[in-house]
Amino acid sequence: MELTLGFSPCPNDTFIFDALIHGKIDTEGLTFKVLFDDVETLNQKALRGELDITKLSFHAFAYVAEQYALLDAGSALGFGVGPLLICKKQNAKQIESKLQNGNCDLKTGIPGKYTTANFLLGAAYPQLINKREMVFSEIEDALLTNEIDLGLIIHENRFTYQAKGLHKVVDLGAYWEEFSGCAIPLGGIVVNRKLPLDVQQKVNRLVKKSVEFAFANPKSGIEFIREHAQAMEEEVMYKHIELYVNKYSLDLGTEGRKAIDTLFDIATKNEVIPMIGKSLYVNP
Repeated sequence: MELTLGFSPCPNDTFIFDALIHGKIDTEGLTFKVLFDDVETLNQKALRGELDITKLSFHAFAYVAEQYALLDAGSALGFGVGPLLICKKQNAKQIESKLQNGNCDLKTGIPGKYTTANFLLGAAYPQLINKREMVFSEIEDALLTNEIDLGLIIHENRFTYQAKGLHKVVDLGAYWEEFSGCAIPLGGIVVNRKLPLDVQQKVNRLVKKSVEFAFANPKSGIEFIREHAQAMEEEVMYKHIELYVNKYSLDLGTEGRKAIDTLFDIATKNEVIPMIGKSLYVNP
C-alpha cells in the first residue's frame, strides 16, 4: 500500500524520516510517495486534505483535526526551541520602544498564517497586525533590505541571524514556557483519518521505529540530510537536529500531550482556533 508523505527538507525532518523512506526499517508492507515542502505549504495541503501523512504546525492542526489524527512520534516540542522575533541591530532600540508603546504599524514578516510561530506572536503582541507571509528562509534578507521591520524566524535561522547583523527582540518560546510551564509544541506528524485504523496505527509504529533507528545510527542519513539542507554547514545541521529532535519526537508521552492540550485549550478559550470535537490523537 502506497501512502503520500509530506515533510520539510529541514534536517530534523529528514533525520526522522530517513530510515522510513529508505528501507532501513521494516515498513510492514507500506511504501511512501514523498513530497518536500516548507511548513506553510504543508499546512495548506493539510487544509485541503491532500496527503495521507504530513508534517504540519500545531496551529494548522487545530483546523484539520477532524480530518487528521496526531501520531505519538515525530513531533517537534521542547524547551528553548521557540520562534524568535528579530530586527536589524541598528534599529533595535527604536523597534523595541515602538513595541512597548503598542505600535501597530510595524511590518512583520511571518513564516505563514497557520504556523505555531504566528499563533505565539499573536498571543504576545496582538498589536502586530501588519503581517507579510513569507517563506521562512527569506525573512532575514527582507529585514536586511528594509522590506519589513520585524521578522519571525524558525528552523535553522535561529543559528544564522546574528552573523547577518540581526538582533533578537524576544524569544517567543521563552514567553510560552514562562506563561504555561510546558514545552512549546511547534510541529507534529498527522495521519489522515480516512485511512483504516489499523493503517493509522501501523504508521504510528513505523514513524517511532524510524526515529529510534535515527537515534541509534545518527550518521546513517547524513548524505540524505545534507542533500536537502540547502548548503547548511554540517555543524549547523546537527545543532538543528539536536534542538528539534528529542524525547518528544520519539514519544509524546504524558508531558508532550499536556503541552499540546494546554496550547489548544488556551487557543480555544481565546477564540484563536475553532472548537474540536474529536480526540487529537491516533487511537492506541
